[in-house]
Amino acid sequence: MRSAARVGLLALASLLLWPSEGRAEWQIKPFLGVTFGGDTTFVDLDQVAGHPKIAFGVTNALLGEVIGVEADLGRVPGFFTGGHLVVNSSVTTLTGNVVLALPRHRTRYTLRPYVVGGAGLMHVHIDDFLAVLPVASSLAALDVGGGATGFLTDRIGVSWDVRYFRSIGGHDEGLAVSFGAEQLSFWRANMALVIRY
Repeated sequence: MRSAARVGLLALASLLLWPSEGRAEWQIKPFLGVTFGGDTTFVDLDQVAGHPKIAFGVTNALLGEVIGVEADLGRVPGFFTGGHLVVNSSVTTLTGNVVLALPRHRTRYTLRPYVVGGAGLMHVHIDDFLAVLPVASSLAALDVGGGATGFLTDRIGVSWDVRYFRSIGGHDEGLAVSFGAEQLSFWRANMALVIRY
């Protein structure tokens, strides 16, 4: 399994670094955003999983002329907090993604749209007031989305992005923490500062 993953990474890296009109570039994107449209099987004591919540994080990407790869780390503090029953909660996502963008040479002076998709982990943490239904669960997750990036200078730009996150393969922990198999999904919209290096 590990050797297959290494071969896949080497193949992807060779595609990214294959000579073209431009060279591959690194981008780091610290972002601030909001989640919406949340749905879960976890016991949501405050009934707020679908309410908008502030999200923040960082994306680090290696982009070629069309294809790229990225790592996205996002955190949503207070995802299940909004009343008096949950005192502390958060959702953290870490995903590795493939990026497909319009060719860089065609979008030199305008926005560069892209789509993104991949997989990773989602960590759910909930502390309730009575400490009866605590949750600390790490789940496999998928994400898919898209956005656009525009540069103001050669090195600094901005990016707008919308992504859908969904856990997969959660365990059935019974009624203690979840109604059926543990599942969580939500949308995240964000704006990022883009630093090209």
